[in-house]
Amino acid sequence: LQKILILLHVTMCVVIGKTLMILFPNAMKRYILKQGEKSRMNENPKFSYENWGPTFFSFKYLLFVLKVKWKRLEDEAYEGRSAPNTPVVTFNGEVRHLFDFMQDNRPLILNFGSCT
Repeated sequence: LQKILILLHVTMCVVIGKTLMILFPNAMKRYILKQGEKSRMNENPKFSYENWGPTFFSFKYLLFVLKVKWKRLEDEAYEGRSAPNTPVVTFNGEVRHLFDFMQDNRPLILNFGSCT
């Protein structure tokens, strides 16, 4: 049921977004660029709007967003239940899962951080 609701919601958003891009291309370009400022992707000079802007609200965009949202359904943690076996990326770029790092009955400690 959750996947169907997500499918309907994302499809509706893509249809509305694509319609607005056709009817109001300049306004949508400004809106998308404004959203890009929040993620700071506009700061990369090699990442121009002409390269990525038209991909918004495309069929590939729809499939990608669905894939991400459906995958996140599996990653939800609930109190009192087992932790999700979420995929992680190692320093070497290898994709593994959290449970791959478990050893016997030892607790698994996750340390998150960032560096700039």
